[in-house]
Amino acid sequence: MLNNREHRTICHASIGTENLHLAEAFYTPLLKCLGIDLVCQYEKAIAYGKGYPEFWVQSPFDQQAVTVGNGTHFGFVATSKEQVDLFYSMAIALGASCEGEPGPRTDYGEPYYGCFVRDLDGHKIEASYWDLDLAAKIYKSG
Repeated sequence: MLNNREHRTICHASIGTENLHLAEAFYTPLLKCLGIDLVCQYEKAIAYGKGYPEFWVQSPFDQQAVTVGNGTHFGFVATSKEQVDLFYSMAIALGASCEGEPGPRTDYGEPYYGCFVRDLDGHKIEASYWDLDLAAKIYKSG
């Protein structure tokens, strides 16, 4: 289930939600556009990934209100600029709020293209594409 585990640095991440059913209705189609599937489903949690549960959405374990981390966001890998654009338009259609429309961010490096939105609970999420060919030309070592 977890191939190439020696190349990974993070096992998984999780965020809280006030309404698991709404979160599922938001994240399932949104992440599907990036090739990320719903891989686990429990009474109080769901998890997404590419065969392995890497991104969890759940009711808080302590049963307190969901809070959003200031300075925290979760970035998802897109394989093209078109996927970033689709992710953004789908997120907005599903009720997300804009935190940065799709496009380059010069302070992130020339190969970067991405977008930022806030999900239904206010968590900041990102889809980004890194142009490997352009990066190889720009950053090739001498």
